[in-house]
Amino acid sequence: MITRLFALLLVLLAVPAPATDTGRFVEIAAVPSTNITPPHVTIWLPPGYDSTTRRYGVVYMHDGQNLFFAERSNFNKIWAADKSALRLIAARRTGPFIIVGIDQPGSARFRQYAPQSLVEGLAPRYRAEVARLSPGALTGDAYLRFLTQELKPLIDRSYRTRADPAHTAIIGSSMGGLISCYAFLKTPVYGRAGCVSSHWPLADPADVGAFNTDIATAWGYLFTANLGKPAGRRLWMDHGTATLDAAYAPYQAVVDHAVTALGWQKGRDFDSRVYDGAAHEENAWAARLDDVFGFLLADWR
Repeated sequence: MITRLFALLLVLLAVPAPATDTGRFVEIAAVPSTNITPPHVTIWLPPGYDSTTRRYGVVYMHDGQNLFFAERSNFNKIWAADKSALRLIAARRTGPFIIVGIDQPGSARFRQYAPQSLVEGLAPRYRAEVARLSPGALTGDAYLRFLTQELKPLIDRSYRTRADPAHTAIIGSSMGGLISCYAFLKTPVYGRAGCVSSHWPLADPADVGAFNTDIATAWGYLFTANLGKPAGRRLWMDHGTATLDAAYAPYQAVVDHAVTALGWQKGRDFDSRVYDGAAHEENAWAARLDDVFGFLLADWR
């Protein structure tokens, strides 16, 4: 009997443990669009997607090259967005969700991520500073049309999503933070927005000043005129204190004031955090992505 048990134990030990399900990726080389140059899109489907019939919330993220794979990244640094999602799902801080990463268009990135109506309303001298960084027509509004009228319907048709605003998030950093806030303000599609290290000055702070009151006022007005009451939505904003992020605090204070004046409660409806010593780069954003996902998606079960 002992011999048989020992033999059975050896057999069991020889059987490899099942591989951990870490989700899977789907690549779309060029999503058709009549609004922008068709972008490459990477979709991460969470563990269990292929073995269940449940529906999932969706997080749309900009700068798709820098989200998942170092070999595709611009600076050999990534957010590791799937790894953050896996940690939060395993810890039951949120339920499983889909991530959709949209590649940025290279030299046209600034123009595509610029909050178009705000920039076009600035004084000519500030519009000139913005244009100097990326000459050509702004395409921020066209990008929003792509996201809301072309990409989101495609994702909702192709995958088992929960398509309502409460289960649709948009997240980005720097200029991607700006276009995320702009989308949140300008369309009813997104019930969650993460605006990480948002580049509130728009241009180089050395050119428009350490704190430009005209630009800050424009941001305050954009939020005041478009945000409305919380109504179950959630908004995340943050910045570090090093490199380019060192210029953001006074602008963030203006935006925070506009948000709270509309009845948004910090810690419940929105959060605005400062990460001491954090620089303006992907490693810093990856280090706090658990916080971003954790706040925005806490009720996605």
